[in-house]
Amino acid sequence: MELSRVIFWDTDYDRIDWDAKSRFVIERVIMYGTISDWKAIQQKYGRKHICEEMLLSRELDPKSLSFLSCIFDIPKEKFK
Repeated sequence: MELSRVIFWDTDYDRIDWDAKSRFVIERVIMYGTISDWKAIQQKYGRKHICEEMLLSRELDPKSLSFLSCIFDIPKEKFK
């Protein structure tokens, strides 16, 4: 999977474990990624997994929370 390297500015991109760190990867794409990055994580993880991980995330900013709430049709209050 190829994502925008700049969204992982504080991490060694080449050493990211895409499966073990899926929540971290999804959070970064949601908050800082491009539409291409969004499409890539949907192909890699699927919408169900993305939704499940983001419902557990404590790192979401207000803009990302609003986006996810709209995309998944889930009230903002359901997110942590």
